[in-house]
Amino acid sequence: MSPKTSKSARTSESRGRTPMTPGRIAVLVLAVLALVFIFENTQETEIRLLVPVVTMPLWAALLATGVVGALCGSYFAYSRTRRR
Repeated sequence: MSPKTSKSARTSESRGRTPMTPGRIAVLVLAVLALVFIFENTQETEIRLLVPVVTMPLWAALLATGVVGALCGSYFAYSRTRRR
């Protein structure tokens, strides 16, 4: 292989990968800690949803709240980058 060919092969391979930045590592660590926290809290709890009172496992309520928060965050991040 000539040096010209091998260099272009290397750049095309590295384009598909995204580097692990400190911010991404911090987000991954926080996500893992949140999941550990959620699944350690397994007791039943009463939750009021506007009017009715629902009894459910605390981990399910925490997980649902985290998913809603992640969806809201990704929506706002997407709408912010779309305007630019």
